[in-house]
Amino acid sequence: MTAWTNDELDRIAAAEELQIASLRGDGELRRPVTIWVVRLDDDLYVRAVNGRDGTWFRGAQERGRGRIQAGGVDKGVTFADADQELNDRIDAAYWDKYRHYSESIVDSVVSGQARAATIRLVPRS
Repeated sequence: MTAWTNDELDRIAAAEELQIASLRGDGELRRPVTIWVVRLDDDLYVRAVNGRDGTWFRGAQERGRGRIQAGGVDKGVTFADADQELNDRIDAAYWDKYRHYSESIVDSVVSGQARAATIRLVPRS
């Protein structure tokens, strides 16, 4: 499995938003969706605000692969389930990075529904 470079981690983590697209059944990429991304150690995490029923999340779960763009990085990824024991640390990373937004907006990405739809982004070579 490929690992993120320190430069990729730094650039993506510094980006305010990330574009994410999962694969469709025919192997083509879906239209990208703009979401928030956080770094925790040497991993990157995203959440579906609409939970496991969100369109992009379902596509990510069904196909397991896609593409992300953020901070000048354009990379194919595998969507991996996040360790649920990391949810409190991921919440803290979201609060730290996005605290300049209103509390109600950040609350949507640290809600139980969003926590249940947390994905770890794994780079593909």
